[in-house]
Amino acid sequence: MITSKTPVGDLKMIGPSYQIKLKKLGINTVEDLLYHIPFRYEDYSLVSPIGRLQEGETATIFAEIMKFENIYTKSSKKIQKIVVADGSGRILLIFFNQAYLNGILRPGLRVTVAGTVSKYIMDLAFLQPHYEINKGDSELLHTGRIVPIYPETEGLTSKWLRSRIAVILHKLKIDFPELLPTEILKKYHLLSLHQAINSIHFPQSLTIAGHSRHRLSFNELIVIQLASLIRKREIETNSTAKNMKDHQNKIEKFIQNLPFTLTSAQNKAVGEILTDMTGSKPMNRLLLGDVGSGKTIVALIAFYFTFLNGFKSLFMAPTEILASQHYQTLLKFLKSLGMNISLITGNLKPNNSEISKTDVYIGTHALLNLKLPKEKIALIVIDEQQRFGVEQRALLRLKGSNPHLLSLTATPIPRTVALTLYADLDLSVIDEMPPGRLKVKTFVVAPEKRQAAYVWINKQLTSPSSKQQAFIICPLIEESESLLSVKSAKKEFYRLQKEVFPYLKLGLIHGRLKSSEKNQIIDLFKEGQLDILVATPVVEVGLDIPRATIIMIEASERFGLSQLHQLRGRVGRRNQQSYCLLFSQTDNQNSLDRLKFMEKYHIGIQLAEYDLKIRGPGQFFGYQQHGSLGLKFTDFSDLSLIKNSQQAALDILRVDPFLEKLPLLREKVIPYTIQNIAPD
Repeated sequence: MITSKTPVGDLKMIGPSYQIKLKKLGINTVEDLLYHIPFRYEDYSLVSPIGRLQEGETATIFAEIMKFENIYTKSSKKIQKIVVADGSGRILLIFFNQAYLNGILRPGLRVTVAGTVSKYIMDLAFLQPHYEINKGDSELLHTGRIVPIYPETEGLTSKWLRSRIAVILHKLKIDFPELLPTEILKKYHLLSLHQAINSIHFPQSLTIAGHSRHRLSFNELIVIQLASLIRKREIETNSTAKNMKDHQNKIEKFIQNLPFTLTSAQNKAVGEILTDMTGSKPMNRLLLGDVGSGKTIVALIAFYFTFLNGFKSLFMAPTEILASQHYQTLLKFLKSLGMNISLITGNLKPNNSEISKTDVYIGTHALLNLKLPKEKIALIVIDEQQRFGVEQRALLRLKGSNPHLLSLTATPIPRTVALTLYADLDLSVIDEMPPGRLKVKTFVVAPEKRQAAYVWINKQLTSPSSKQQAFIICPLIEESESLLSVKSAKKEFYRLQKEVFPYLKLGLIHGRLKSSEKNQIIDLFKEGQLDILVATPVVEVGLDIPRATIIMIEASERFGLSQLHQLRGRVGRRNQQSYCLLFSQTDNQNSLDRLKFMEKYHIGIQLAEYDLKIRGPGQFFGYQQHGSLGLKFTDFSDLSLIKNSQQAALDILRVDPFLEKLPLLREKVIPYTIQNIAPD
């Protein structure tokens, strides 16, 4: 019996080669295939006689093939010219370089054809139309209806996907039991799950397709909301935090002695964090702050507060570069106060004596494998927390006994997204920059001004009084055959060194280098022995180079605005005017308008909100990231959907606190509550 959990390889209509191709799209089971939903639709529902067709009209025709010709052009290209007719007239079908159609579209066959009517020389024609051969009463899939268009991969077309999905839905009739109670469906006017899955693929109208997506989005969000509420409930009922006193005078003195003044947003965040830490329940807070807004100093105050109370702290960073940088910062501010700081990476581990004396352990995922004094660890801080998996965060939480948790992120997240994905966390936001910090002047540079930009960069870096440095960012490490116009870091490094900046010293850094090699290059750059660092986006997080005042980003249209903003944050770290040059090869006006937004706005959350609105959640997060959150359908600009899913989750738990009456829904929620091990 075929069920939603059946592997796609077990279906007779899917062979081994297609099974491999489906896997590239993350499709392993029948359920995965049915949840691989269209990203758009073509409306071919208008059926028209040929005699009534007009140029520019999108329609479907029923016709008979009268004639097939393969025409060879002077440039050796092949054009397939097919004449079709019905009782009202004739029209041409034109295909390019598809000579094999001669064996498929034979004269005398009756076909259904759909597309937009164009002109071919002097005649009306369908260019590269969709078609299917009429077979009695068989259902139309590719013409004569609202036709779904799917995300594809090489060798796997929307036409192939449609035909297999149709068999599963209409012939195998896979059952999709309802997850939600009937009263929730009625209260929020939701389609049944069975209706939604059928209609998302083969809707009777675009309106019904919208209702189907809404239902699937509701499913995604309610699962996340339920998991968040359950995690929060468990923290509040099952955990007791370490007893901590406020030490107000010492904290105020420490803040007053800092060589700079905290912003009001930093002070507010510090107050919220210390209030949490003196409470009876473990803190579970997300600190959202822009690039360079001063999140680290806020965390540093929390480390000092923990030390004053006789406990230890953990500080985990996603890269050795960032961990090393944090280590130097903590030494600078905390060592004089009698605190011992240890750096722990894959290549650097302290001995048992050092571990026992340490007050703050800083490191990468290597911290997970280190035996630490669990009862003494009262605070865990995770930097760029979204870069760690759920399991890694859970294991880190187990390093302490009911520790306080503070998660940091510089990734600009729209507030609606943050409040949805992290509903079980309290939220602090640092939404202002330190006083005196100059905005990074940002310019979208036209291709014809590239040489002038090189001359300007050379002048800035060779000025005897400036001692400035620059980043040049390329999206790829190696040159790609399919992306020949996109510059690669390796090739660009050699070209720039030889042809553009022969009198400057250049370095190259990318993700394939060993950690020791990366650190060596970064040290040379920090020490001023390199003028320009050519890099992939590996520098997006963690590098703080005071003399870096210029960042030039190639193929900038390939990055989201949030990522561009983080890359821009590599410069302008001091009170010196800095510049960001965005290069692009695209002629697409929408892409250029999006990049122009970077010239006007310098607040990460504003950019993230705009990027989410313009690109949609799929592209905003990227396929992998968005999918890993379990969010394939959700539109975060739909505030009523978010609000209703939150209320529905509360309604369900009020009646059924442990989802005992809803086992299928509980099964969906369980993967998100792996944090039951450590609820963060």
